[in-house]
Amino acid sequence: MKRLFQIEFLRGRNLAPADHLLDLGCGTLRGGIPLIDYLDAGGYVGIDVREEVIVEARAELELHGLGDKRATLLATDGLAALALGRSFDVVWAFSVLIHMDDAHLEEALEFTARHLAPAGVLYANVNVGERAPGGWQGFPVMWRPLAAYADAARRAGLEVEDLGALGGLGHDSGVAAQDAQRMLVFRHAG
Repeated sequence: MKRLFQIEFLRGRNLAPADHLLDLGCGTLRGGIPLIDYLDAGGYVGIDVREEVIVEARAELELHGLGDKRATLLATDGLAALALGRSFDVVWAFSVLIHMDDAHLEEALEFTARHLAPAGVLYANVNVGERAPGGWQGFPVMWRPLAAYADAARRAGLEVEDLGALGGLGHDSGVAAQDAQRMLVFRHAG
């Protein structure tokens, strides 16, 4: 369901095969496999903080016969100094910003602003509200007011818009907390 939601959501937002997409927090390519298959060769870059996950993602690429798509998969321990030397039409951060503390959120938005094409967008789902942080597989689970995302976006030279709850956008997991997450779109300010 989550794999299908990701490709359908992005295609519904006019992702084209010729677009260049950066998958921030790509994991083992749960959403990446259909994206790589859909995009033209060389159009997909995936980044994750866990080297072992990138190793598994490379194996998934081969398993699905997508080696000819020339997807780039990178492990990095930080985004502040990472320069990819290219820009992206779409940055996709599905279930990623919810696992970032404030410092990592700022770093991710600044990284995105540096790599986003002039008309490019970042889509990211988030938990909106006021709750104590939780945890998942060694990562925090963060809740913030929407204003906190707007402030962080502004500091990075971006603006943000709330597109609505995931459940209303086609994400029907049956888990109320997941379906209630908000999908945000970030663009260059101006």
